[in-house]
Amino acid sequence: MSPKNLRVVFAIEKPKKVEPGVFHIAETDMPRPADGEVLLKTLYLSCDPYMILQITGWGRTSAPTEVGRPMHGRAVSEVVESRNPGFKPGDTVLVPGSHWAQYTLSTGADLIKVDAKAIPASVYIGACGQPGITAWGGMADIGRPRPGETVVVSAAAGAVGSVAGQIARIKGARVVGIAGGADKCAHVVNDLGFAACVDYRAPDFADALAKQVPNGIDVYFENVGGKVLDTVLPHMNRLSRLPLCGLIAQYSTEEVCFRNFNYLMDRAIRLSGFHTSDYVPRRTEIVGELVGWVKAGELRYRESIAIGIENAPKAFMALMGGEKIGKQLIKVA
Repeated sequence: MSPKNLRVVFAIEKPKKVEPGVFHIAETDMPRPADGEVLLKTLYLSCDPYMILQITGWGRTSAPTEVGRPMHGRAVSEVVESRNPGFKPGDTVLVPGSHWAQYTLSTGADLIKVDAKAIPASVYIGACGQPGITAWGGMADIGRPRPGETVVVSAAAGAVGSVAGQIARIKGARVVGIAGGADKCAHVVNDLGFAACVDYRAPDFADALAKQVPNGIDVYFENVGGKVLDTVLPHMNRLSRLPLCGLIAQYSTEEVCFRNFNYLMDRAIRLSGFHTSDYVPRRTEIVGELVGWVKAGELRYRESIAIGIENAPKAFMALMGGEKIGKQLIKVA
């Protein structure tokens, strides 16, 4: 019998939210590469908040899901068979748009070779991958923290926020994180080196934040939106910078909580939305700097790893429920 390949596919069309039953584990035949293609064995799959958009179609004119279509996202994979002269078996590659499957095919056009000896392979889809590039773009390029400034980062224990805050720390700023729960706040301070971290779930969240930013906020790296953003805005200084990375609190709801909009105008706050794709032309430069910080011990990371592709749906739901600390991965091979 020919070997089989497991994939995560959609079981429901146009789901309103992520819940058990949205995904299905499907068994297919092992793919075989044609001329010019490579067969990839998936090592790690990335779970990221933005992926909710391909599931629910939030903010889009048409729903992207179809029953039987595989979930897709970033992966680190190993070349196991090659009919492409640019790749050989044993190469470790970053796959920007991989199906959630044990094995996939590629023409090689979108593959990026990575050095799994310099840092662990998984970090290329974490602190030195899309989350790290996103954090670098929002913080180093847009936020541009200076020594002595106060920087606040929401979702500070997450894959992007944790790197963004550490970049600000490396640049000499005083960094205050916002996270959900005592364990996450402890990780942000004790492991990542933030000056403080405030629990947005605590009843005294607003007062606790005010105490940590007595001189106001110079840079606010926004990942969440909703009440967190509204609580932060009154503390923003004049001509402060606000890199808008994400609005995870609003991805699965029609309601938008944004009552303090006037502060943007009154204090001339520089709100800048951005996307990771803006920094693709600078990927080599940015990843090189991130890898250097990791190797020097200046940039620290934490991974939450689910084992086996059959546990990928559960891992994604845990991510969206805010249950995990650091980068959520699925170890497939």
